[in-house]
Amino acid sequence: MAENRKRILSGIQPSGALTLGNYVGALRNWVELSKDENYEAYFMLADMHTITVRQDPKEFRKNAMDLLALFMASGLDPKRSPIFFQSHVPAHAMLGWVLVCNTYMGELSRMTQYKDKAQKHAANLNAGLFTYPSLMAADILLYQADLVPVGQDQSQHLEITRDLANRFNNAYSPTFKVPEAYIPKVGARIMSLQDPTQKMSKSDPNENGYILLLDPIDKIVKKIKRAVTDSGSEIRRGEGKEGIENLMSIYSAVTNKSMDNIEAEFEGMGYGDFKSAVAEAVVETVRPIQERYAELIKNKDYLKQVYKSGAETAGRTAMKTVSKVYRKIGFIEP
Repeated sequence: MAENRKRILSGIQPSGALTLGNYVGALRNWVELSKDENYEAYFMLADMHTITVRQDPKEFRKNAMDLLALFMASGLDPKRSPIFFQSHVPAHAMLGWVLVCNTYMGELSRMTQYKDKAQKHAANLNAGLFTYPSLMAADILLYQADLVPVGQDQSQHLEITRDLANRFNNAYSPTFKVPEAYIPKVGARIMSLQDPTQKMSKSDPNENGYILLLDPIDKIVKKIKRAVTDSGSEIRRGEGKEGIENLMSIYSAVTNKSMDNIEAEFEGMGYGDFKSAVAEAVVETVRPIQERYAELIKNKDYLKQVYKSGAETAGRTAMKTVSKVYRKIGFIEP
């Protein structure tokens, strides 16, 4: 094992089924990272973050196990990289509270995701919604991560993580590695099939707007064929062609063909032919994931073995950091 490997932490909340956009934008990149000998990767199912929005317990447990199986069905290998539930590593809550006590109210109130969630969940405006950036910082700093894969919507959280690391280091002596953003190779940004100005999301009220990794194959084909386009017929990018450009992005993402090559390949062909080609390419990508998922989700003993082993490995790393932090802030050693 190379001593100079960069450590990376990535995570997703088990709050529902994953979309094709989640796979293209996150999971697929994680698989490549996990195979790269230059990196040491930890993969977390962020179930503690999920409960900032009230969950149905039975559905929550199912979503969590589904996501674990999908992580591996997509290509993550638990023998190479620990895969674990956040709630199974007590160090997350332990460091999370220490960092809450070192985070300023003004910093948290400026978080755009808090403002968005406060509007969506006004009936359950709990303290966790407000303070979860401190827990997210703990997630990262626990593992002394060098790099954190971030999308544009998470850049604020990385900045507050860096601020908290520097603040603690300055107050108590160097303790945390200050993480950098990891920007993966530019990939397609997958938009809604029904509103191509919006990112594809499982929270879209129109289920025809998103493709779930576990959608039945015939349903995926129907959703793509119903995708919004425009009144033209040319397969090309351009103003007013957001719908067809989104389908081109999807096709590019699953075939690795450039947008220029796609325009050339489908020159003179209509939207119907192109949608059929996109549907076929997406199905070829999704089908093996679904088949592997179906095998894994039936093997509960194996899944338990994976998450238990992952939590043990992650916990050993995380507790080294917590022990240092507790000693420095003056807690009596347990």
